[in-house]
Amino acid sequence: MSIRYDDQVAIVTGAGGGLGRSHALALAARGAKVLVNDLGGDVHGSGASSSAAQAVVKEIIDAGGEAIANGANVCDEAQVAAMVKQAMDTWGRVDILINNAGVLRDKTFVKMEAEDFNFVLQVHVMGAVNCTKAVWEIMREQNYGRIVMTTSSSGLYGNFGQSNYGAAKMALVGFMNTLCLEGAKYNIRINSLAPFGATRMTDGLLPEEIFNISTPEAVTAGLLTLCDKDSPNRLILCAGAGGYSKTVIYETEGIYLKPEDQTPENVRASFGELSDPADQQEYIQGGQQGAKYVGKAAKALGLKL
Repeated sequence: MSIRYDDQVAIVTGAGGGLGRSHALALAARGAKVLVNDLGGDVHGSGASSSAAQAVVKEIIDAGGEAIANGANVCDEAQVAAMVKQAMDTWGRVDILINNAGVLRDKTFVKMEAEDFNFVLQVHVMGAVNCTKAVWEIMREQNYGRIVMTTSSSGLYGNFGQSNYGAAKMALVGFMNTLCLEGAKYNIRINSLAPFGATRMTDGLLPEEIFNISTPEAVTAGLLTLCDKDSPNRLILCAGAGGYSKTVIYETEGIYLKPEDQTPENVRASFGELSDPADQQEYIQGGQQGAKYVGKAAKALGLKL
């Protein structure tokens, strides 16, 4: 089975370099028409230039593909709307959105200013929200859409000095989880990619040997599985240096305490039992947790619901 994107239109944000560039080139090589978005700022979000996006477009066109450049700031709703309109005016549809644009402002929490926290949230979270909102109705009407959020191990597991980045990246998983429910009947599938790659965002942080094997192309191989017509839905795929894995959030079966036993001391004493992974489950919507709790209570109290 060959994964192709012929006659499909993809928007890739933050595609002027690194992972975004790799994603855009690979999508185009497999038949997609690509809008290459990049504000052209530095890794901290300062400055702007259209040259990076235009250079990627040239690479795609020189290789025989179709692409256009766009310099929209993903934090600006009006600019994002104009970006999507550019894609629609040029090609008449949008099939794929890769929410890849991002910035870093790393500091320990004690040294971090509120502005640094808010700015990272704005770019990663609201940037993804703005872009997704702008294509959502288009995808609903055409009964097809594939969206990929870019999460991170920093959000899934934590990383020293990245409280802002980690919070933003985990928020995107929550965003994905709800959109999967709302988009299902319209054939809109949403997945998340947790990449590990050598880009300007990791420049100077990795030893040369690790840098050389942690290519953006290795991550893109995973990305391409998340946005084709046969893609999964609600998957968190981790990719880097040729390694690929899946992150799953499980909930243990847990315990029930009778009303007279519902004290913090008894909850603490039960940590071992309630942590038992034997019957843990992966839930696909929040109501499943509540149903489990109510079911346990009803059984213990002899209630018929």
